[in-house]
Amino acid sequence: MPTKSDRRVPLPAGLLPLLTQPELETYYGVSDWTVLRWIEAGMPVERLKKTGQRKEVRRFDLHAVKAWMAEQDQLAATA
Repeated sequence: MPTKSDRRVPLPAGLLPLLTQPELETYYGVSDWTVLRWIEAGMPVERLKKTGQRKEVRRFDLHAVKAWMAEQDQLAATA
């Protein structure tokens, strides 16, 4: 019987899953407070509603976040 790691397949080229907030925090090595500040500053976020739940779920497209970060760095450099 194959192990779980044997069943793992790579994602198609150009396809990345949406990250959760804790995953984004880990990726950038920042706190939840920092991510919330980024969201308030306009960082792109996907707001999803799970069926049967009132609370929305936030997910982050890493490519969109990286592009936003680069834009913020460029704005800071010209200020």
